Amino acid sequence: MEQLEVKDLTKRYVAYGNVTNALNSVSLNVKEGEMVAIMGPSGSGKTTMLNILGCLDNPTLGEYKLQGKSVETMNAKELAKIRNQSIGFVFQQFALIAEYSIYENLELPLLYWNLHNKKHKYSKSEMRSKIFNILEALGIKEHYTKYPSQLSGGQQQRVAIARALLVEPDIIIADEPTGALDQKTGAEVMKLLVDVNKKGKTVIIVTHDEKIAAYCNRRIDIMDGKIQSDKVLVNS
Repeated sequence: MEQLEVKDLTKRYVAYGNVTNALNSVSLNVKEGEMVAIMGPSGSGKTTMLNILGCLDNPTLGEYKLQGKSVETMNAKELAKIRNQSIGFVFQQFALIAEYSIYENLELPLLYWNLHNKKHKYSKSEMRSKIFNILEALGIKEHYTKYPSQLSGGQQQRVAIARALLVEPDIIIADEPTGALDQKTGAEVMKLLVDVNKKGKTVIIVTHDEKIAAYCNRRIDIMDGKIQSDKVLVNS
């Protein structure tokens, strides 16, 4: 099943009268259950692509279909619901709220879920159960009362992954998820994402690191806003 479909996607930025094509007529499809690395140097367009796939930005031209529906036809409320329920985000700098405890950071997506979902709303006890279950699965349950600054980088990234998985989204999008970690901790985080993928979730990772791309089963290389290669990794 084609989960993401991108056709002739272009993203232009205008600054001081100069026009830059961050993406230039890009087309690709991602099937359900794939684990894809999007690779390229700084300025290649890979993060722009991630932002559009994650419904954080809009293309200038072209079409993007998410689970068969054109994103450009969606209103702000529908897009917010997708970002909360269909896509989980993992960022290089973790993006945890410093003033909130680990438990409170994880509670947030469930509270947003309740705002956007009329059919089922999580009770306080259901929230607590989901949060503790995922913290235990990721080996950080004992840290739930701590604040992000009290955790190591690897522990913070585990919290970020827990947050991304809490509402059981179909797609996980990760932007340089190991960039702020040492090699050993980065490998542990990648194994977590591989496990997520093995459970049927689609995982898309933006990276410049060959070792990170090797965990994936497909690699897309972008340069100057265009796809240079798109290949299956047989040794993943």
